[in-house]
Amino acid sequence: MNIPDCPLPTQPTDCITLAHGGGGRMTNRLIESIFYPAFANQWLEQAHDGATLPMPHSRLAFTTDSFVVSPLFFPGGNIGDLAVNGTVNDLLCCGATPLYLSAAFILEEGLPLDTLRQVVQAMREAASRAGVSIVTGDTKVVEHGKCDGLYINTSGIGLVPGNIEIGLHRVQKGDAVIVTGPIGNHGVSILSTREGLNFETTIESDTAALTHIVSNLLAGVPDVHMLRDPTRGGLSSTLNEIAEGAGVTITLDEQSLPIEPPVRAACDLLGLDPLYVANEGILLIFLPDEHAEQALHIIRNDPHGKGARLIGHVTDDRRPEVLLELALGQTRVLDMLSGEQLPRIC
Repeated sequence: MNIPDCPLPTQPTDCITLAHGGGGRMTNRLIESIFYPAFANQWLEQAHDGATLPMPHSRLAFTTDSFVVSPLFFPGGNIGDLAVNGTVNDLLCCGATPLYLSAAFILEEGLPLDTLRQVVQAMREAASRAGVSIVTGDTKVVEHGKCDGLYINTSGIGLVPGNIEIGLHRVQKGDAVIVTGPIGNHGVSILSTREGLNFETTIESDTAALTHIVSNLLAGVPDVHMLRDPTRGGLSSTLNEIAEGAGVTITLDEQSLPIEPPVRAACDLLGLDPLYVANEGILLIFLPDEHAEQALHIIRNDPHGKGARLIGHVTDDRRPEVLLELALGQTRVLDMLSGEQLPRIC
């Protein structure tokens, strides 16, 4: 069957738009209206970064992700280590020990082989740091102009220990909310590189696999309820997904949010809200409040966790929303991003 090219839509529901890939409200609508109904099963309904699957003597975690970032290289990383780190972190958020990855490459005609070698080498080094092996893959080439040089799809498999139970169903009133590092660095790094913007300080992506933070946390804290990496849509959109899925109110303290001054200044200049800017090397952690200080001590002992903060609590279990308590005493509702604040960040 011949499918005609989709013209620029006159209404948002006519065709795919860039906002469908932004990690906000339109992304959620796309998933809930098309993918969930088509693929409905008990594992997909976990609504997590990966699916935890039953095995004869343990549970298997399985996740997949695609990376279409532009530009391919940016301060702090490139599309290769981004692909490995992002997939490893999705497995970690299931409480799994990451083991194996697949890597599929869509290559554009005319891509320099040296560029591909650099990306593959970065993937190799990132996999080694994360303690995983890339065990299978695929390569396709498309005509010049059909993609931005290189796209990567990665899938990952890990094992979940029997004593670990991570999920939306465990988030409850009274939980502390911790973020493991400063927010917004990745998205601002991508935008400044793409647009050739020069700030006084180079803002680097935070892309990293957080294997040691999670393994030490799960070994040292008796009861972690939820882990999630706030990538597309940023901190606010991810917290809205959790609030909606768990049916709870999450209240944040504005003064506790870790935003580095150069990132805040860049966002002010560009008209961006750092709460909606993408991240690639931090986690959100939900756990009982009595374990928060112990968790922060463990996280801050890791090089990638030195900026960890307690940023809020689950304050109600009757209404799904995210609130921000401002410095002057007012309260702001943090809604999910409706459109596309910063395209192509992963």
